[in-house]
Amino acid sequence: MNRIRLLPVAALALLLGACASQPKPLQGGYVEHPTPHAAVQGDYTGTAVRWGGRIVQVEPRPDATCFEMIATRLTAHGRPYWAADDTNGRFIACRTGFYDPAVFERNREVTFTGRIAGYDTRRIGEYDYRFPRLDAEVVYLWPVRERVDVVTRPAPWPWWGYW
Repeated sequence: MNRIRLLPVAALALLLGACASQPKPLQGGYVEHPTPHAAVQGDYTGTAVRWGGRIVQVEPRPDATCFEMIATRLTAHGRPYWAADDTNGRFIACRTGFYDPAVFERNREVTFTGRIAGYDTRRIGEYDYRFPRLDAEVVYLWPVRERVDVVTRPAPWPWWGYW
């Protein structure tokens, strides 16, 4: 009798555990350290990483598409966690094939897995910035976060008065 009661609880725990995991393409033994900012300070060529952030620019090329990204921390699920002043530098991620800039538009959240292939120097305004370049194996575009307004109390009705 106790086993019958335990079975629904175990099934529920298994389902909730599946909901809390990372998307399948992002799973694996990737390190998130070094961050892109730290990778600029040394040479981490060949290191397998999982990085993410927001798109600054998408550059379709004849054989690949390259993404210029502002890096952020990742949540436990692998999704970029965005705070206005919490960035981990910038990086470039390139992947074979065409990724449409109309879909992968500015400020969309993307997570990449792959290996650091080298470094590129580009200008940001008047500043020469050294970007770690990632050969991406996975490009994971996250759905747009919808804004939700939470109402903590109902709006005052005319017969309730305001005081």
